[in-house]
Amino acid sequence: MRRFSRTLLLLTVVSLAGCGGEPAPSTVANGDGKTPAKAGATKETIAVSVLTLTNPHFKVIADTITAEAAKHGYDTIITSGENDVAKQQSQVKDFIVKRVAAIVLCPCDARAIGPVIREANGASIPVFTTDLGCLDPSAKVISHIATDNLAGGRQAGEAMIEALGEAGGKIVVLDFKAAESCILRVKGFKEVIEAHNAKTPAGKIEIVSELPGDGAKEKGFKATEDALQAHGDLVGVFAINDPSALGARAALEKAGKADRVKIIGFDGAPEGKQAIRDGKIYADPIQFPDQMGSMTVDSILKYFEGAEVPKEQLIPTALYRQADALKDPTVPK
Repeated sequence: MRRFSRTLLLLTVVSLAGCGGEPAPSTVANGDGKTPAKAGATKETIAVSVLTLTNPHFKVIADTITAEAAKHGYDTIITSGENDVAKQQSQVKDFIVKRVAAIVLCPCDARAIGPVIREANGASIPVFTTDLGCLDPSAKVISHIATDNLAGGRQAGEAMIEALGEAGGKIVVLDFKAAESCILRVKGFKEVIEAHNAKTPAGKIEIVSELPGDGAKEKGFKATEDALQAHGDLVGVFAINDPSALGARAALEKAGKADRVKIIGFDGAPEGKQAIRDGKIYADPIQFPDQMGSMTVDSILKYFEGAEVPKEQLIPTALYRQADALKDPTVPK
């Protein structure tokens, strides 16, 4: 792969903000870094399309990409799919029409995003994914930068075992099957719970239901209400992110069962950390979206310089409990 001068490089990553008009043409590297392609912008640009900007986790990713790109002289375009894969596909198509140099996605649907990534591949535009991956093996992604969600799910399983102690009991999982990251979290969680049950059947933890929380507070609320109606003796909830965990907490409070049911979330968003400090959520494996954003920009720059970029780059989680929140200066007292 040859090195392209910055004056000839247009770099665009599918973004979280709207698109501008179509400027004069320039030259960009194509998806394999070998053949130049005409582009529709006069300044180097990184564009990003995230799952949703209503979740602060994705806003941090977008803001970090914007800030890090600016340090290297790049503009950014930011758009949000808002959990609608058709909307996100349209955003990607728009960037293809604009002949951007690169696309970064936090896919709204891990499988359904594949065809439009293949369109970008066909247009010689390299694609990167951040936080959420693509599960279409025929769609080419240069590098996937994300949390180690499988290991994080295992940490969540350990936290649930710790929270329930020797008694065990019935628990529910609030999942999000459209997101590759959440599939991995649930997989890791189940691995640890199954291993625990094999060793200590007397304190068995039984997953009685997996319900779609879809990473949203209102859906987490409804799913937990449904779980409580079916299982009045529920003792635990594993939610794949903080918004769905907070929705679960609201449902438990409404039912008068908040003190009887332990919640394990995932993310470490400010509202989630506050809930952990207040004892409303037991623990979170926390993510580092700022690191994801900066690593994404670094990977894009390295790729266009001709350096080898790993196909997958994973960032470990850290288990965050109430004791951590009490010492955390970023959490309001």
